Amino acid sequence: MFEVNQRAFGRVNEARLVEALRRSPAFIPELSLVALDGPRVVGYLLLTCIVVKTARDSRPALALAPMAVLPEFQGRGIGSALVRQGLRGARDLGHPVVIVLGHPEYYPRFGFIPAERYGIRPPFAASPGAFMVLELQANALRGVQGEVEYPPEFALA
Repeated sequence: MFEVNQRAFGRVNEARLVEALRRSPAFIPELSLVALDGPRVVGYLLLTCIVVKTARDSRPALALAPMAVLPEFQGRGIGSALVRQGLRGARDLGHPVVIVLGHPEYYPRFGFIPAERYGIRPPFAASPGAFMVLELQANALRGVQGEVEYPPEFALA
């Protein structure tokens, strides 16, 4: 998985993030997915626990990060298949919300919309439309406004 993330992003940050998250309390083994070409890992997706800090409490959510496919395997639907499987698994496990910082032209095909529509903010600067949310349960974000809190491991990315 290290090689997939390093090559897909062209740097080691995301690969180190995955290693750290896999050792953290935020890790959910069932939501750590690989795509294979024979015995070779060619794609990876990770969903981990985060929270949205509101004025009154914290609401559970998942972060979709990272999602990576080896460059020579991109454009074949591997990433889309990983995202669909990850979202299906998260829904099956009862998670209410998924948040992603990603390409605003890619993630809406899975139902993601800009988080600002719900009043949900990232704890960092983000390009307009790149910080997105998806409700896995109906009305999971009703009345929820606040800032996302990521596990400390995300400082590696």
